[in-house]
Amino acid sequence: MPATVVVGLQWGDEGKGKTTDLLSDSVDLVVRYQGGDNAGHTVVLGGEVFKLHLIPSGILHPHITPVLGCGVVVNPKTLLDEMSALQERGIDTSRLRVSHAAHVIMPYHIAQDQATEARLDAEGLGTTRRGIGPAYADRAWRTGIRVGDLLDRQGLRHKLARILPGRNAMLHEAFGLPVLDLDAVHADAAACGERLAPHITDTTGLVQDALAGGQHVLLEGAQGTLLDLDHGTYPFVTSSNAVAGGACTGGGVGPRQIDRVIGVMKAYSTRVGSGPFPTELDDQTGRHLVERGSEFGTTTGRRRRCGWFDAVPLRSAVAVNSASSIMLNKLDVLSGLPELRLCTGYRVDGRDRHWPLSADELQRAEPVYRTMAGWTEDLGAVRRMSDLPPAAVDYVRAIEDMAGVPISLLSVGAERTRTIVRDPLGDGALAVRALTEQSAA
Repeated sequence: MPATVVVGLQWGDEGKGKTTDLLSDSVDLVVRYQGGDNAGHTVVLGGEVFKLHLIPSGILHPHITPVLGCGVVVNPKTLLDEMSALQERGIDTSRLRVSHAAHVIMPYHIAQDQATEARLDAEGLGTTRRGIGPAYADRAWRTGIRVGDLLDRQGLRHKLARILPGRNAMLHEAFGLPVLDLDAVHADAAACGERLAPHITDTTGLVQDALAGGQHVLLEGAQGTLLDLDHGTYPFVTSSNAVAGGACTGGGVGPRQIDRVIGVMKAYSTRVGSGPFPTELDDQTGRHLVERGSEFGTTTGRRRRCGWFDAVPLRSAVAVNSASSIMLNKLDVLSGLPELRLCTGYRVDGRDRHWPLSADELQRAEPVYRTMAGWTEDLGAVRRMSDLPPAAVDYVRAIEDMAGVPISLLSVGAERTRTIVRDPLGDGALAVRALTEQSAA
């Protein structure tokens, strides 16, 4: 059985949590392949709202094995707190599996991230200050602590005794921060290891065994393509590869084991943190998108920057991910706007430019818009494309034409049932079972 990848095509926050939940009844494993607790998925299930920061959204379904792959960086305290919160709400977390090769976010990573952003002030990258970047940097420097290291108390202490003096020197001399105590750091990390021990395993082997046994594996990314370390708007990006290719290295699958890649995007654009955003709206329309779309970060609570849909990076995002289809979310949020705009091009210093651009060029980019009619109807009850207002149909088809791949799933609300399946025999077939069963219930 081949694997499916769910990947964001914009700056993250595209609604991947709903997409994964919608497809969950058709899969056996859900694997998170990159990022850390700097991202979040909001899932509405049975009238309840779940905000997940690190654990894959498959945890909400008892038949699924949720997996944190080797490409994830793990804050063990955050993970344990999230597990406890889910258990209090009746969710079984015993099925969770964590890669022994995933890297650990240590206290000095968080301290460095916070101090660096504070020093840069207005010129900062807009990180979540959760130590994600420094943890990935240590992985590249080959000085990181991995989850499996937490299970070996003596070996863990030896590694920390080698690493901590340099980190303390940097924190104290560069930022004037107090040094971290080796005994305390070691004790906390080892205690987390003891609690996580039943969940730690070779997840690459787990995933490969599942595929060999005919199980369906779904791999989900955290951020979006435009925040990818190599393909995004560098340096205003995350510290890992959010594109579908990252699922191979971070999830433990080979390229030929991936059968479909479902790209996820909103019917408009949003961005959190710093960085250029050509179609950003700082007016009443922007406020409409924030309020109607509840555009506040799942993990940070930060207000998301909102703007018109930007088709310029779309073709590139579809290509670099080899997207086979798209789920378009939050079409319902646009209801009530008399006029809509689609950015179809950029002009930089008087010249037409195409993706990709440098961050400096993107900051100077002037969007070229196509204007389309809006609609006033509420879309929450619509379940067929033919029942959408004509203006909404035109808008969806315009985006689809620019993407060059079909929009197979169309979301008109946060709940799972508020979804239009456009190709029940193609990629949309994965969602049919979930929607049919919930409608029957």
